Amino acid sequence: MTALKLFGIVLFCGLFSPSQEVLSGLSCAVSPEAMQNVLSKAILQSGLLQRHLQGLVLPSILGNGGLLSAPTSITGLHLVKSQLPRLSVTLLSGIGVQLSIAAELELRGNCLVGLLSDLIDISVAVNITANIKCTNFESGTVQVVIEDCLCILGVIKINLLSGLLSLSVNEIVLNQLTSTLPGLLCPVVDIVVNLVNIHLMSTLNAMTPVGTAGTIHYQLASLPFTSGLFLGLDLDGVVQDVGGSIIPHDSSPSALPLLLDHLLVMGVRQSFLNAVVALMFQIPPQNLTCTPGAFSAASQLQEAITTIAPAECSICHGTRPLSIQLALAGNPLILLEENQATLKLSVLIRVFVKNLDGSILNLLLLKADLGLNVHVSIAGGKLVLGLSLGSTSISLESSDVGISNISMLQPHCSSLLVEQLLPLLNGALEVGIPLPNVLDIPLLKVDIQILAGLLVILV
Repeated sequence: MTALKLFGIVLFCGLFSPSQEVLSGLSCAVSPEAMQNVLSKAILQSGLLQRHLQGLVLPSILGNGGLLSAPTSITGLHLVKSQLPRLSVTLLSGIGVQLSIAAELELRGNCLVGLLSDLIDISVAVNITANIKCTNFESGTVQVVIEDCLCILGVIKINLLSGLLSLSVNEIVLNQLTSTLPGLLCPVVDIVVNLVNIHLMSTLNAMTPVGTAGTIHYQLASLPFTSGLFLGLDLDGVVQDVGGSIIPHDSSPSALPLLLDHLLVMGVRQSFLNAVVALMFQIPPQNLTCTPGAFSAASQLQEAITTIAPAECSICHGTRPLSIQLALAGNPLILLEENQATLKLSVLIRVFVKNLDGSILNLLLLKADLGLNVHVSIAGGKLVLGLSLGSTSISLESSDVGISNISMLQPHCSSLLVEQLLPLLNGALEVGIPLPNVLDIPLLKVDIQILAGLLVILV
């Protein structure tokens, strides 16, 4: 049942070893079982192989033996259908993928034995084997090359409607099919492999939107590599905002955990996540006005400020209420540690009043350094991050009215950030980070592990 070592699956065939240092955004290890599922779906279940075999026409078979030693000719022999196709995959370390397909071909034609004309049905078991390599890596793409395509025929069954069949016809058919079928089937395999390659490459090289903030362009970073246990893929993830500017990220090589009984292990590097979150956090400064008597974190902060500096804040009453501005300062930083993900973020809290002449009086400029707990999940093929407040540290940057003691403001600032800022941050993240659709392997029933510098998705 071997056969069709079809497609080093486009990607499964690299010539490099897993030890090569590739600085990319993501790395994947794909199991032989997953590759077999992918290829079976792409080649057999899709009907791709059947469609390209359908038009198969064999040359006429002529022989001198036959019933009563009469000459025999079989013409118009063509494929009616292929039955019971079976596919298996073997990884060849450092070489590529060996795909095996076994099938039973049903052929039909016209048979003339002496003066007797009849329809002939031929059933032949076929094993096609081919070694597949990936080569010519350039700009995120590779070519696939089929080597050592071998077609072996198994049991042949021949039926004539009249039932008149000599043993010599069997020998004629066997000899002719053995000499002609490999030359017909191997080119079909070559066509199918290249079509599958094009499709699977499209799952690795894709431009995907990140809400309305920008895009991520995923592409293969190097030739795939194979061991006897997995196919390794490294992908670049170019993060670009709507203006066309690229948000850089540097990554260090990271070792993926073992596949064990998983189909796919995908490692997303910390620096790549930071670039994407920086793209998603395009949040303009938020301006709040303290309404007298309103029960909100902003109003409570105003009361606290009035308590610590009543003289300085007397201007806050009457026709000139306090205003508060929240603005992100610097880039967010995700830290991945063992079993824990934290997002570090700095926020400027400006408390000010607009004077009657239009000038601004800054009562306080505070800096809040936040430690946000990150909850990670997968939904719809996207990585979704959710934030909750873990820690807050407030420091005084400046005050135009001489306020220096801010110790009692921290809980009120924390409440303000939870009430006003966290919903904005989570709203920006809820669109999710689109992940590459690696080889059409669905991200279902996933487990997530957080390692030092690496977020691991296991399927």
